[in-house]
Amino acid sequence: MDRMLVVIFDNESKAYEGKKALLQLDGEGSISVYGYAVVAKNSDGTVNVKQGDDYGPLGTLTGTAVGSLVGVLGGPVGVAIGAAVGLTAGAAADVNEAGIGEDFIDDVTKVLLPNRVAVIAEIEEDWTTPVDNRMGAIGGIVFRRALSDVKQTIHDEHIAAMKADIAQMKAEHAQAGADRKAKLHEKINQLDSKLQAQLQKAKEQRQAAERQAQAKVDILKAKAKAAAAKAGA
Repeated sequence: MDRMLVVIFDNESKAYEGKKALLQLDGEGSISVYGYAVVAKNSDGTVNVKQGDDYGPLGTLTGTAVGSLVGVLGGPVGVAIGAAVGLTAGAAADVNEAGIGEDFIDDVTKVLLPNRVAVIAEIEEDWTTPVDNRMGAIGGIVFRRALSDVKQTIHDEHIAAMKADIAQMKAEHAQAGADRKAKLHEKINQLDSKLQAQLQKAKEQRQAAERQAQAKVDILKAKAKAAAAKAGA
């Protein structure tokens, strides 16, 4: 199951140890790590992206579930590694992009206090014991949530609602007088423009999701190939 994982530590040293342990679990085949970031919470509420995933097809935070969660916790991802960032109005919209609920964000932020450091990762795991045991031994507090496609459902609902409104206004337009027809025609055009923008956004998000899904497949194939090569050596 694909999950968002957040492990919170008391200091940076333990966080890097946690990141190392997470990648070791990946190497052992216990889990698959698709992307990660190490972030530190500052005393003023901003976060520093201490380290980001820099390898593989998902080797960038931008546009990933991990990047979206970092945006929610501290600001936009498009900043230099190590730069302090703060929560912006646009970052709040990343909750849907991350594919997780606001309650998960609340749980994490209550524990990710100033001067604490977190390892954020998108992983696939069949059972939780390996990660829980390894992170617990280092002193990490583990939060996880299955990733969902709720954002696509929300887009579909918005699109259906706008189509229904347009259909209703067109029906009224057919029976309206001249003055009313002009006003309805303007409203129909305005709503249709919004509908087209929503359709385009939904299309772009579907394409992004397909690219990420393919990237994950490529990562798993590369790992399987490397394992086979190692076994045959």
